[in-house]
Amino acid sequence: MAANRFSSGSGPSQRQLRVGELIRRTLSDVLNRGDVHDPDLNRMSITVGEVRTSPDLKIATAFVLPLGGQDAELALKALRRNKGELRHHVAKAMTLKFAPELRFQIDETFDRLDDTRRMFADERVQRDIAAGRDDAEDDGEDGPEDDGQTPGA
Repeated sequence: MAANRFSSGSGPSQRQLRVGELIRRTLSDVLNRGDVHDPDLNRMSITVGEVRTSPDLKIATAFVLPLGGQDAELALKALRRNKGELRHHVAKAMTLKFAPELRFQIDETFDRLDDTRRMFADERVQRDIAAGRDDAEDDGEDGPEDDGQTPGA
């Protein structure tokens, strides 16, 4: 029965979410303080947006982005090069039986936010949003008011 809990359709467990957030905070603190002995990595300001863990908590994928989004590939290389030391710092901060293997990916959330903002700024989308508000204000009637048709006809 426990195998169904981690099927592809279910989301992360509360434990996965808690561990992911603890890893995210730990990585952010370590990178912010410059605790890693790599001058390339310490020169960069890297944001850790999210950490997702596997159901068994043995793999943690950190979604990262350098400040301003510049030199993202360089930041990934530096993080991957120092993942052993970063894993050591994470292990010290946690009480898990195993320190998770750290993986790093570029956080594309900010790009998606920009795309969403551009989409909402589009005049056609604004027109649709306004039409939706008008429909909601008309006591829940479904059809548009200004198309010359009477409701129910």
